[in-house]
Amino acid sequence: MSQDNHHRVDYVEFPVQNLAQARDFYAAAFGWSFTDYGPSYSAFHDGRLSGGLDADEAEHTKAPLVVLFSANLEDTLRQVEATGGKIVKPIYPFPGGRRFHFADPAGNELAVWSDR
Repeated sequence: MSQDNHHRVDYVEFPVQNLAQARDFYAAAFGWSFTDYGPSYSAFHDGRLSGGLDADEAEHTKAPLVVLFSANLEDTLRQVEATGGKIVKPIYPFPGGRRFHFADPAGNELAVWSDR
């Protein structure tokens, strides 16, 4: 990932109840393409932005999850904490990289990921 993408919106995840139904809807309505990662997650690409559909209720956020990219995850985590953000999920690995979740001062949950 390019340094040019540092701290930019890079991905969005939608919590869904029925993965197949959601995937079929977005494919038919908007022409999005999908790659499945197990029985409860499907990544999409709309031609410009990528994201995912998450049917794992244990991982659901309350609303769609905006994901930012960071060239240095640890520095970004420190910056989030220093400016009043609350870490909701500490840094953890996932297929493709590592990420953490935080709540902004208004209570919105976002995530930051890195491929490093």
